Amino acid sequence: MSDPVLLASPSRETIAGANVTRYMHWLARARGVEFSDYEALRRWSIDELDAFWASLVEYFDVDLGPTPGPELADRSMPGARWFPDALTSYPEHVFRAADENAVAIRHVSEVRVSLGEWTWMQLRAQTAQIAAGLRALGVVPGDRVCAYMPNIPETVAAFLACSSMGAIWSSAAPEFGARSVIDRFDQVRPKVLLVVDGYRYGGRDFDRSDVVAQLSEEVSGVSRVVRFGYLDGTGWEDGFLGPADSELSFEHVPFDHPLWVLYSSGTTGLPKPIVHGHGGILLEQLKHHHLHVDAQAGDRIFWFTTTGWMMWNFLLGILLTDASIVLFDGNPGYPSLDRLWNLADEAGVTTFGTSAAFIASCMKADTRPGLGRDLSRLRAVGSTGSPLSPEGFQWVYDELGSSTWLFSTSGGTDVCTPFVAGVPTLPV
Repeated sequence: MSDPVLLASPSRETIAGANVTRYMHWLARARGVEFSDYEALRRWSIDELDAFWASLVEYFDVDLGPTPGPELADRSMPGARWFPDALTSYPEHVFRAADENAVAIRHVSEVRVSLGEWTWMQLRAQTAQIAAGLRALGVVPGDRVCAYMPNIPETVAAFLACSSMGAIWSSAAPEFGARSVIDRFDQVRPKVLLVVDGYRYGGRDFDRSDVVAQLSEEVSGVSRVVRFGYLDGTGWEDGFLGPADSELSFEHVPFDHPLWVLYSSGTTGLPKPIVHGHGGILLEQLKHHHLHVDAQAGDRIFWFTTTGWMMWNFLLGILLTDASIVLFDGNPGYPSLDRLWNLADEAGVTTFGTSAAFIASCMKADTRPGLGRDLSRLRAVGSTGSPLSPEGFQWVYDELGSSTWLFSTSGGTDVCTPFVAGVPTLPV
């Protein structure tokens, strides 16, 4: 194996302004714990589990209720128990410090071809109306709500509405066939199905009415199917949304109360349901998105994903930071591989999340991201899905410049986070 090649090193300004640097300074002041470098911090986070996670609760001002209990009450594996008496709410932390006039979501799709924006005020209002609609359908804490919907703002609002009530979310992308969706949703027995009329991919419309009819018949436990008109532009079906002045409230649930159910790929038997809790995902995403993605005020973070991949859930966690998110629904290679780079220009993306396969495709097609576009705001590229080749690393720097921060991410549905992540203060 050849020696690694140094492609980029962070500037002093970058290191000084990184969230992880601020956290290390805070640890020194507030906890009297000092580290000489990032590796020392990483080692401490492993050796002193209780102290590390307790520090994140304090640093991010996480509300776990008046008596959360010990950080790690039971170290058994499997079966470890964290903060056994805590009560919390993931979506409450999403909304708690938001500037209602700031943009929370930028979005575009093959159906909605013009770049749109949702402010925090709009996101909160839609979330409250959906929550009111779900309550009217009898949804209570612990019920499952499953969505067969695309990567659009209304789906984000539906998730936040569901979780605000203590109900449990699960989603599948509309390009999934009926059997794939039934194999997933039938195992969790949802009370309500949120479904789309169809979607557009590669310039073609795909009607999903037959699939939806099959889901409504074969998924166990469903008492109500709610339609969202995406292709026809009608939106939520008449009578579903609550009043425009609906108030958004938050059910405080135990630390390990299920937040969402994700699924393994199903390569061996049925897809395996994997449950993640409010508290665990909340702390993990606060930690990862601040310290490893380095999401900060003014950042606009994009990651290509669908609602059937854990990277969608990963991207939603950016809303726990001061950054905003950018959504895309459609074929990333239509009409050409320039499509997502055009979006990066149009939406002012600062972190461009993609796959190693997409980068390899751009290399093969001789795509030139910086040619004829303003990518001056783009400071970071994230790659996941498979290992990025050395040639892929070099291509990013050749095309986007030496000041780019390229980081690889490797994790999985099991944890809904990376095992391997970026560190903004280290060289590439």
